[in-house]
Amino acid sequence: MITNDIFYVGVNDKTLDLFEGQYVIPNGIAYNSYVIMDDAIAIMDTVDKRKTGEYLENLEKVLGGRTPDYLVISHLEPDHASSIQALVEKYPGIKLVSNAKAFQMLPQFSPGDLGETIVVKEGDTLELGHHTLTFVMAPMVHWPEVMMTYDREAKVLFSADAFGKFGSLDAKEPWDDEARRYYFNIVGKYGTQVQAVLKKAAALDIGIICPLHGPVLKETIGHVLELYKTWSSYEAESKGVFIGYASLHGNTAEAARKLAGILEAKGCKDVAVMDLARCDGAKALENAFRYDRMVLAASSYNGGVVPCMEDFLHHLKGKGFQKRTVGLMENGAWAPSAVKTMKEILSQMKDVTVVEPVVTIRGAVKESDEAALEQLAESLM
Repeated sequence: MITNDIFYVGVNDKTLDLFEGQYVIPNGIAYNSYVIMDDAIAIMDTVDKRKTGEYLENLEKVLGGRTPDYLVISHLEPDHASSIQALVEKYPGIKLVSNAKAFQMLPQFSPGDLGETIVVKEGDTLELGHHTLTFVMAPMVHWPEVMMTYDREAKVLFSADAFGKFGSLDAKEPWDDEARRYYFNIVGKYGTQVQAVLKKAAALDIGIICPLHGPVLKETIGHVLELYKTWSSYEAESKGVFIGYASLHGNTAEAARKLAGILEAKGCKDVAVMDLARCDGAKALENAFRYDRMVLAASSYNGGVVPCMEDFLHHLKGKGFQKRTVGLMENGAWAPSAVKTMKEILSQMKDVTVVEPVVTIRGAVKESDEAALEQLAESLM
């Protein structure tokens, strides 16, 4: 129960290994759906078809024999919309409420007859009785047809995918960590659009946020909104250094670890080191955005750079990485080439400053290399 007449009917999914087929979710994911019980009943989104049966059971228990009047569709992403057809078949008189763009896209996912539709736009309202729903368009957060819904009587914002996180609802983990990993990998590219929605949210009296993934937010709303302001503006959340390395034979990894030790000895309190060939790439990307400084250390390979490093850089570019200070380190026994490739990709990103010196190691890490590592560390302090 969210309030006296708003109920949770979503489900946990602990059987899915990769969210969107690419992001590791060791603690599963929650597909959230809500019901507003009033003179007229509104269901706020459905769930992934993987959990349709359990979802319909949850819904039936809350409805207590009543028939829902409306299904409000925030967006058409299948993890929230692929049970629409089943819901309509169970309650054939239900009216679908969404925006014009969503109804244009709906046949791509639910090609059958879905009955009556109600098209809404920015600022339109839907009266349920005691509750009045106001619709807030949020295009590209993170699909083009996304809209949020504000219940002014209950002071509840149904926020679509915004303010969500990875992990099932019973996962014992800090909200910030999995929300950050979720944000930068799912929404990160669309900072401008997120800021536009935050401006709209600032005009609303919000007491509860009901996202489509993760827990309902109440006491932490101020903290969450501040994080979203930081994330969407691409400012660093924390002072620290993320070191991502890609090592062929262990020598580059050794150099990365030595640099981390030097930074810590110089007073850098937060240094995160990750092997880009073996780590969760989504976590590495999260760390790159979290900290104000980054070091990329890579072996040269085929006249360029180790593929996992190149992939990581392209992921950063795709998510809008910017406003950071970056140190570079390469290893190459006879023809070092990694830095050239890394610089080329970094040059395509906004406001990225590459500090000097660029460190070049040839083979094993030697005493003569440690001076260069000291200089790089000093440039990053």
